[in-house]
Amino acid sequence: QAVHASPVLAQITQRVRLSQHMMTVVKPHIPLALHSQIQAGPVDEISWCLLVTNPAVATKLRQLTPTLLAALRVDGQTVAQLRIKVLGR
Repeated sequence: QAVHASPVLAQITQRVRLSQHMMTVVKPHIPLALHSQIQAGPVDEISWCLLVTNPAVATKLRQLTPTLLAALRVDGQTVAQLRIKVLGR
């Protein structure tokens, strides 16, 4: 009820759901061995952030960025940039 009463909380909840949906869209394009090392991060109007456990995973995702953005476009998402952040850095 609190989420629905507060526009700010409702917007945050909507962005979290969108980020989780986007992760569902891109997961088939990411090697299965990396799935447990990637988390959906914040999303805004132009970018989405993926949180990763180490630099090697970040490097692989950077290589896959064009494929992941294409999958998001096919799904109707309008993010133009994929940001990758190594956790703990």
